[in-house]
Amino acid sequence: MTTGAETWEAVIGLEIHVQLSTRTKMFCGCELSFGDPPNTHVCPICLGHPGVLPVTNEKAIEYATRIALALDCHIAPRTIFHRKNYFYPDLPKAYQISQYDLPLGLAGHLDVEMEDGSMFRVGITRVHMEEDAGKLVHAGGIAGRIAGADYSLVDFNRGGTPLVEIVTEPDITTPDQARAFLTQLRSLVQQLGVSDVNMEEGSLRCDANVSVRHPGEPFGTKTELKNMNSFRFLHRGLEAEIERQIDTIEFGGRVVQETIHFDPATGKVSSLRSKEEAHDYRYFPEPDLPPVELDAEYVDKVRASLPELPAARKERLVDQHGLTGKEAALLAANKSLGDYFETLAGATGDARTSVNWVLGDLSAYLNVSGHEVADCPVQPAALAELLALLKDGTLSGKMAKEVFEAMCETRKPAADIVAEKGLGQISDTSALEAIVARVVEANPGPAEEFRQGRDKVLGFFVGQIMKETKGQANPGLVNELLRKHLQKG
Repeated sequence: MTTGAETWEAVIGLEIHVQLSTRTKMFCGCELSFGDPPNTHVCPICLGHPGVLPVTNEKAIEYATRIALALDCHIAPRTIFHRKNYFYPDLPKAYQISQYDLPLGLAGHLDVEMEDGSMFRVGITRVHMEEDAGKLVHAGGIAGRIAGADYSLVDFNRGGTPLVEIVTEPDITTPDQARAFLTQLRSLVQQLGVSDVNMEEGSLRCDANVSVRHPGEPFGTKTELKNMNSFRFLHRGLEAEIERQIDTIEFGGRVVQETIHFDPATGKVSSLRSKEEAHDYRYFPEPDLPPVELDAEYVDKVRASLPELPAARKERLVDQHGLTGKEAALLAANKSLGDYFETLAGATGDARTSVNWVLGDLSAYLNVSGHEVADCPVQPAALAELLALLKDGTLSGKMAKEVFEAMCETRKPAADIVAEKGLGQISDTSALEAIVARVVEANPGPAEEFRQGRDKVLGFFVGQIMKETKGQANPGLVNELLRKHLQKG
């Protein structure tokens, strides 16, 4: 970023909260839910009643370990939970059970690929477990006062949900890098099968610590952007806060450490509150939970259960199927789409045609229709049948696209649609020769122009033949036969 003669750079670190897709909460047996009536999935433990004892969810530990291993973290052989003390209405115990100085995973990294193919590495400071808070529903504000309400309600269904917090090193320098990192982290976590990472439902939430400086100078004062709930808002929020900090300094002001809110409607940032330091939370070890000890055998077992990770799959798709790096990256980032491609390529034996259709017509249909790959009306076996008709010349490329659209609408096999619509290329040489000869004979002027070197006239003849055959003539064969007949004369 350049303003005037001065060059600034941003220093960005991210804190990502991932809700784990376990069946029950972190320290009790309440089932996890989304969208159920408020306060229907609660019990004395997650509500913090006196005299109750929490019990650690073993599946949550396994899922957290999977995330830490996938990020190449060192897994602590012994980790403990702490109480993070603060008062807020959505926290019934007035403390959150979290991890402090002995987290589950330390010193990992994620290598991130940008759209131009360049790579950069983001260090992972720590991966730790904690429980989620409840959810406040605000009825106040102008609309609330007009309706006679000026209060907030709290729903504790979410309280106690298992969370993994992933904290990065300040290795990110642009909003583009931040968005790329979060996009690829989301894909990684999703493919581990430990979370649906749905940002709209809050199962993936991101905070950003931001400061600016001149290159080579010490870090500046950082602010924290809270709860970026989409990749676009993260990008826009960072842009707005970086610009605000630069303007503040250049106009003689001072950036103060505080929590910042980004309003997507206005594109502006505003101060929420001064930023607390860690010691303000008065962490101390949770007395009601024993330490978690993960021996080498357990870690090896979890490591062996990891699926093929996106980076490894990308490399394999390039080597095994001859895809470009960009094609392989797109498929590796979306497991279901990558699985669809590999099934299709196996059925057709043609990876190039398969990837073109998967990343082209199929992806376009999915984007427009809102379908997921799993419920796409055209599954790999059906698309393979269509591509076989394209390969053997029964269908032209244009016809195949028309049939594909009909398959998406009706779920019928390609052959049935071809028969119903009377589609199919005319590839019979003798039949086409007769049509070509008739069209050339009927147009002596354009034929003579072609013989005098005006190759563009060929398009006229192709158009006439396509009109006569209602677009069903094999265009490659038509071109071949046309040249042969025109050159005769």
